[in-house]
Amino acid sequence: MTSILEKGGGTFEGIKLLLCENPLPPIDEAIAAAQAEVPRSNYYTEPYSEPLRRFIADSLRVPQRLVHINAGSELILRQLFERLGQQVHLLTPTYPLFPEVAQHYTETRLLPENDFVFDLGELAIPDGTTLAVIVNPNNPNGGSFNMEPLPGLLRRYPHTHFLVDEAFIGLAGESVAQLVADYPNLLVTRTLSKAHSLAGFRVGYAILPEDLADDLNSHNDAYPLARPSQAAALTTLQHEDKIRARVEQLRTWTEDLAAELRALGVRTYPTGTYFFLADFAPQGAAELASKLRERGIYIKPLNDPLLGAGFMRVTTALPEDNERVMAALRELL
Repeated sequence: MTSILEKGGGTFEGIKLLLCENPLPPIDEAIAAAQAEVPRSNYYTEPYSEPLRRFIADSLRVPQRLVHINAGSELILRQLFERLGQQVHLLTPTYPLFPEVAQHYTETRLLPENDFVFDLGELAIPDGTTLAVIVNPNNPNGGSFNMEPLPGLLRRYPHTHFLVDEAFIGLAGESVAQLVADYPNLLVTRTLSKAHSLAGFRVGYAILPEDLADDLNSHNDAYPLARPSQAAALTTLQHEDKIRARVEQLRTWTEDLAAELRALGVRTYPTGTYFFLADFAPQGAAELASKLRERGIYIKPLNDPLLGAGFMRVTTALPEDNERVMAALRELL
């Protein structure tokens, strides 16, 4: 299974670039908040992580009833696909979980000759589609969609649910979470694993229409988060100014890394995040990734046959680790 193979890197000791993990640790305030809750871990959190739900609802200006929280957004996504994923339409290349868990799917291809840019106003949804998925910013290329055409799509296809996965919205792009209350066929999922550096705390949430939010809230654990996870999440969201400052730092490192690859003749594609797509052709990405792993660098080929054998998603590491990556690539290329 593609998504399972992408997980974790096992016990690999070295530089891991395959997971879109934020190379920066949680902010100090989040670490302190989590540590303060550890001695109280004999107690449950408030049901349905109510303080966190309330803060998210107030921040996004949506009714609290529409907010669902769970242990990571992947769990939420899997449950949404179980309910709505009979016939899915994807904009590909995309997050590998989606083609894996869709019962059936069609696709609109994002093209490298267009830098993977696509006008959503031109999106055509096939008849019978139960769920259309837009990842914004898109994974694996890191580019954002102009979301202005979305309300028109929601009205044009009232019998299709539209899932907007905003896993990387803290890095770039325009959120549409505020629209959920007005459109019964709009779903928005988010995670604190990326811009907020809380991947190991496992905190995800969704903004959903009332019936779907009620369904997920009533069919999941009433205490989805550990006390340290809830505390770290709430505290991090209360310091978005620090997160925004760190995002600028990550973007700088990402652009520097992409520029160094271009200097070696590697084609890179525009991104607003801390990862990007690179085409190493005529080098094969699989062979290159294998040689990098021998040098203590774990990265995976994209394995999209329609794009070609040279494509890899590259995530920035810390600057000193990026230097090691580039030293290895200069040798190999």
